Amino acid sequence: MARKPVTFTLNGISRSAFAGEGQNLLDFLRRDVGDMTPKFGCGQGTCGACTVTIDGKTQLSCLVLAEAVDGREVATAAGLANGVTPDPLQQAFMDHFAAQCGYCTPGMLVSARALLDRNPRPSRDEVVEAISGNLCRCTGYEPIITAILAVAEGRARA
Repeated sequence: MARKPVTFTLNGISRSAFAGEGQNLLDFLRRDVGDMTPKFGCGQGTCGACTVTIDGKTQLSCLVLAEAVDGREVATAAGLANGVTPDPLQQAFMDHFAAQCGYCTPGMLVSARALLDRNPRPSRDEVVEAISGNLCRCTGYEPIITAILAVAEGRARA
C-alpha cells in the first residue's frame, strides 16, 4: 500500500505523518498520529463516536480519507482542555454526570463545542439537533443536554 505525506493542524499544532492509500481519518489519527480520543464505534458513520471538526465543521472521521485533511485544521476532544484545565464544556459534563461509560463522550464534546462556537446561546432544540448524530446508550441524553445548556447559559464552572 502506497503511503502519502499528510501535513495538517491538529488541535492547534502542525503535524505531519504518512497516510495509507484509502486510510480513513479515524484510523490515521489513532494509529499514525496518536490521538486516541476519536473512538471507533460503527465504522459506517452512524454512531458519532469518531466525530472531529475539520476547518470548524463536524465530520465523522471514519468516513473521511486521511489525505483529505492535508493543509486543513482538525480538532478532536484532546484539544479542548487548556493544559490540565478542562474546557468549561468538559467540566459541565463532569458536573452534570453527562459521561457514564465515556465511549460517546469525545464525539459528544466535539459536536457540542462546534455548536457553542457557532451559536453560544443555543436553544434546547438546537442542542438536541447538534448532538443528534451522536449515539449514547448510557445517559438517556438528558445529562448531556443539561451540561451543554449549562455552558450556554453561563451556569457551568470554569
